[in-house]
Amino acid sequence: MEQFAKTPKTTLKRLPQRGEFDREAVYKILDEALVCHVGFVVDGQPFVIPTSYGRVGDTLYIHGSAASRMMRSLSGKIPVCITVTLLDGLVLARSAFHHSVNYRSVVVFGQAELVEDELEKMSALAALTEHIVPGRWAEVRSPNAQELKATTVLAVPLEEVSAKVRTGDPKDDDEDMAIPVWAGQLPLTLTPGSPINDSLLAPGIELPDYVRNYQRS
Repeated sequence: MEQFAKTPKTTLKRLPQRGEFDREAVYKILDEALVCHVGFVVDGQPFVIPTSYGRVGDTLYIHGSAASRMMRSLSGKIPVCITVTLLDGLVLARSAFHHSVNYRSVVVFGQAELVEDELEKMSALAALTEHIVPGRWAEVRSPNAQELKATTVLAVPLEEVSAKVRTGDPKDDDEDMAIPVWAGQLPLTLTPGSPINDSLLAPGIELPDYVRNYQRS
């Protein structure tokens, strides 16, 4: 399996056995999650902004208003750190100290590149939409020229990347195993609720299958 090369930034210092550098495993996490957090520094002030994203091959795309501070700042090719986290469950131990969570996370380091080619920009926006709701892009109106101009799209090459994963039971100390309290895992999943029609939806428009059967996997 192809691996991401370890670098000083991506080498795990804490619990290195949880590190994952397999490219396919990393991309699986990115493709399941919905939100990333974008970290950057402007004039000595750190910012961490949540946003949606999409992946095409070895590139992560983010987008936003052309007037936003994040997009304007990152267009200047400053260092960026992007994180993604999937929470898979609560881990309840016999001691307060050993409580934990099961999770899958990815950290990306690099520099964002401004997407100026109109075809790539449109493809990136399609990828963003399809990442959130597969099947949606083909049914909706594409962005027009004015909307494209008002939107900045940035590409972050997936080169300096690592994942970290925790699974399994609590790690209680031997001397705590006899404590008479329940211990174990409480799995958590993202479960969609029942779709709600737009109050202005025209009569006769059916709920599409990709909404009716929506799930993250």
